[in-house]
Amino acid sequence: MSRSLAMPSPLTSERMLIGALLRVPAQAIQRRLIRDLNAAGFDDLTLPHIAVFQYPGPDGVRPSLLAARAGTSKQAMNKLLGSLEGLGYLRRTDDPAEGRARVVRFTARGRTAYAKILQILRGVEREWSKELGPKRFAELKAVLLQAWESPLVR
Repeated sequence: MSRSLAMPSPLTSERMLIGALLRVPAQAIQRRLIRDLNAAGFDDLTLPHIAVFQYPGPDGVRPSLLAARAGTSKQAMNKLLGSLEGLGYLRRTDDPAEGRARVVRFTARGRTAYAKILQILRGVEREWSKELGPKRFAELKAVLLQAWESPLVR
């Protein structure tokens, strides 16, 4: 017995929930980052690595804070850090302020990759500004910044 496939209902802002409206563009940006990084010679970076490189970056930060930023466990973050350390993007060193604690430091390759990430993201912003129009894009960023600073995201 065959089932007919119903046409999906049209997407409207009233029907879409905020989680999807934020998640889908963020995932598209992450895929773009990996694609462009790989094309630029950082072909050993994968999508999970983006959790380490996300703003404001890992340099000088403790692994536990990186895990909290990424919403992952300390064990999962340390596995990502170990991978990136093995690939030559960063190293973990003793925190000079607290001997037992560790901090993440970029290597030269890590700094170069992070600079490329920023370059890619600036390009994404230019494209989105062109697509939405400069005024609407600026409004979008202003609203997202307001949400960023809101207690709702803390």
